[in-house]
Amino acid sequence: MQERIVITGMGTVSPLGLNVQESWSNVVNGVSGVAPIKQFDSHKAKLQVHIAAEVKNFAPENFMEAREARRRDRFEQFAVAAAKEALASSNLQITEENAGRIGIIISSAVGGLYSLQEAIIQNHEEGPRRVSPFLIPMLMPNGGAGMTAIEFGIKGPCFSVASACASGADGIGTALMMLRAGMIDAALAGAAEATITATGVAAFDRVGAMSRRNDQYEMIPQPFDKERDGLVMGEGGAVLVLERESDAKARGANILAELAGYGATADAFHVTAPHEAGAGGAAAIRMALQSAQANLDEVGYINAHGTGTALNDLSETRAVKAVFGEAAYKTPISSTKSMTGHMMGATGALEAIFCVHAIREGILPPTIHYRTPDPECDLDYIPNKAREAKISLALSNAFGFGGHNAVLAIRKYE
Repeated sequence: MQERIVITGMGTVSPLGLNVQESWSNVVNGVSGVAPIKQFDSHKAKLQVHIAAEVKNFAPENFMEAREARRRDRFEQFAVAAAKEALASSNLQITEENAGRIGIIISSAVGGLYSLQEAIIQNHEEGPRRVSPFLIPMLMPNGGAGMTAIEFGIKGPCFSVASACASGADGIGTALMMLRAGMIDAALAGAAEATITATGVAAFDRVGAMSRRNDQYEMIPQPFDKERDGLVMGEGGAVLVLERESDAKARGANILAELAGYGATADAFHVTAPHEAGAGGAAAIRMALQSAQANLDEVGYINAHGTGTALNDLSETRAVKAVFGEAAYKTPISSTKSMTGHMMGATGALEAIFCVHAIREGILPPTIHYRTPDPECDLDYIPNKAREAKISLALSNAFGFGGHNAVLAIRKYE
């Protein structure tokens, strides 16, 4: 029988707070992180989208040396900040003896988009000598993992998984497999993203994925609602500390939950649209349950990918129905993206943290902005208010462009 892999630490910087407790408190209270964009002038950039779920009041020098902060892209700053909280909460000490047995899989779907955009403008307007010599380490998607390793002296396997909006969940799942295989003794796993730039917003808007209801930002996004009209871009970072149960117990760690299973599939269908029947998502859910050696009736909550786009929410609803059958109607589901916005690769990692808290505290976060039921999305989406419920197993879905599907199964630790 394989040894259990447990979660002993968590950290985040999100649109709802600069730490886990603040973010969790706001999500269960239905607080929206969506507001007009402040990082740049979206009107001057001639965008049609002027809202986002930005991380607020983030001062990177509070989490790292000011000189180092200037040499890091915003997504890398988020990664280090989240990892710092996760390590502190786990009380995992990094030493010369164990540094080589700790892995870092901190992912990013895009990498340093802000730094890349600024460099292109500088190169065009002022010439190549004005491009920062730190540009390469600022833009590379593995920068969050690499900078975190340097920050804390961690010398084990260190890399980033890039699977679009499934990146964070896939990174956590990869860490699970590495721990089960005995390659490492502990891992920092999660993701960070900072795509709220003129280029990032313009690109997602051109795909047709974003809501343009700028004057009604208090009411969007609307996952699973009949009137849903697109996602709202978010940003942030989230990191978990994972260990084998025996190692965690030996050092007296506070075990928060068990990371019980992981499933990953590809739709092999379309580069941006999910499979209409949710076939890939359904297969990933089944795989995660099999990995966790769990039955359907154990699942007490599903944190949905739930982007608020017409295609995703319908496909995901069908995927849940395909797996659970009639039991789907009795399984609570919510999209916390209704509050955090879509943090791209980082959202799956943050939503895993929300699942841990839901299990530990017996509170299921809501889907806010839910007003008009959709006959085709007809499951229990925990509308508008959090719900008390004692659960033992939660699923966290993360689906991404390219047809990537990743599902994590998180179980109450007893």
